[in-house]
Amino acid sequence: MSSVAESVNKRAIAGAFGRAAANYDVVAKLQQQTGEFLMQQVDGHPGRLVLDAGCGTGFFSHRWRQQGKQVIALDLASGMLVHARKQQVADYYLQGDIECLGLADGSVDICFSNLAVQWCDNLSCALEELYRVTRPGGLILFSTLAQGSLYELKQAWSAVDNYQHINHFLPQQTIKDACQGFRHCLISQVYRQQYPNLLPLLASLKGIGATHLHGGRQQGLMTRGRLTALEQAYPRENKHLPLSYQIIFGVIYRD
Repeated sequence: MSSVAESVNKRAIAGAFGRAAANYDVVAKLQQQTGEFLMQQVDGHPGRLVLDAGCGTGFFSHRWRQQGKQVIALDLASGMLVHARKQQVADYYLQGDIECLGLADGSVDICFSNLAVQWCDNLSCALEELYRVTRPGGLILFSTLAQGSLYELKQAWSAVDNYQHINHFLPQQTIKDACQGFRHCLISQVYRQQYPNLLPLLASLKGIGATHLHGGRQQGLMTRGRLTALEQAYPRENKHLPLSYQIIFGVIYRD
């Protein structure tokens, strides 16, 4: 199975998230909201061993342990795993790639992946791997960003230059297609945040590692002039800058 394509520089992605580890939970309100909703979809499942795939700082690894589960915390970024281990959030720590998991078939009861699979090169491959390592009767829970996320920022940038500044997130239909081979349920929700000005908005993206582009680094330095032009072009609501995220939640039942 090929895990790394030219379109996704996983070393760079891991570096971006690793650098964000120390301040991640301060700005990762979206991740906390989506993760809590995703956990609610377990609905009393008795499974004891949870794989937190793309665990980040281990915020939800800790939440699972609070519920009496054993947890494997897995992340591509060594910086995130170092942070998670210091917090003692899990029972086991594993640096690895969701598209090529170093785990045996049917070895966990619940796979939980909150806002991580959008960084994979191939969603179908990632879901197949999560399915493979889950025991029959288990659950795979995932959330991901879909097309339409960050559209306000994309719109503003388009008035400033012709470079790509926002990642291409998968259309909802593509996500649905990736799930067709499994018994599953999908839920679509829009999360909206508001900022008083542009700097905290951009800081929120940088803080969660989301400034890294799948295709490489964004073009052009962020000069004061470009920042001013971007803020002037940004759509406003009640004098605030809105930022929208299109989130798809998936529950896959391991038969």
